Amino acid sequence: MSEREDTSTLAAAVDHNRRTERLTRTWLLAPALVIILAISILPLGITVLYSFLTPGTYGGVTWEFSTDSYVQFLFQRDIFDDTLVFNSAYLSIFLRSIGLALGATIGALILGFPTAYFIATKPREQRNIWLFLITLPFWTNLLIRTYAMLLIIRDEGIINIVLMKVGIIGSPLSILYTDTAVFIGLIYSFLPFMVLPIYASLEKLDFSLVEAGYDLYASRLKVLFHVIVPLAKPGIVAGCILVFIPGLGAYITPELLGGGKKLMIGNMIAMQFGASRNWPFGSAAALILMALVVVVLLVNALATGREARSNG
Repeated sequence: MSEREDTSTLAAAVDHNRRTERLTRTWLLAPALVIILAISILPLGITVLYSFLTPGTYGGVTWEFSTDSYVQFLFQRDIFDDTLVFNSAYLSIFLRSIGLALGATIGALILGFPTAYFIATKPREQRNIWLFLITLPFWTNLLIRTYAMLLIIRDEGIINIVLMKVGIIGSPLSILYTDTAVFIGLIYSFLPFMVLPIYASLEKLDFSLVEAGYDLYASRLKVLFHVIVPLAKPGIVAGCILVFIPGLGAYITPELLGGGKKLMIGNMIAMQFGASRNWPFGSAAALILMALVVVVLLVNALATGREARSNG
């Protein structure tokens, strides 16, 4: 057999092995792909389909194509001449939800960054204990934790009792069933989502750079904003996304602490599938919310890619 034939046979064998390996990998991935299709893409497809149908009289849908659910988000039909009139009710709910989610994200960042820095600067053998304490609330159901917060901020709760005992206030503050209560509840619910990614970034921080900043007579604020924060930026961005997105679609916190008086997006969507029996509009609102989240993630991905390119 010539050398050329040997090389050809060897190449064919390598090619056969690669095809077999690809086929085996595909079969191994098949169960995971089927599960992803079943629990993710299929419900999303149903939601998209329902958003373009007509609501049924007693709930459900009528199989007639309609874009009214998307029109209804911004306009309302006049009952006399069927003209469209701008209606800001649903838009205000979305804007209010975005404002509360942004506020909760900023509040969680203000509380979470010092907490993460505190843990990262502790001796290594103590860090796991502090991380355990941060994640401890997650051992309890969110519903239970929200009820506990309700007991703390109500008129007869711990906060008002302490403030009245020390003489700061003369009568109880009305925190419960207000935007302030929802704001506090969102921060409490999602604070660990901010602390953990920032800690992951700060843990890898080379603190000799911080010492170098002090050696060059930089103030504490300059070291913080010119050394520590830039190096912890990936964790800060990840924490902000992890708090903002679930905060935007929160349901339990505004329902219990807000008293259902002022709706957030999650409550509005749940209402469409419940009392209002308008499944197409509920589906359309959910898709609009999802589109908003996708835009946020795309902006972050583009900004991260641009920064990576600029850094070479």
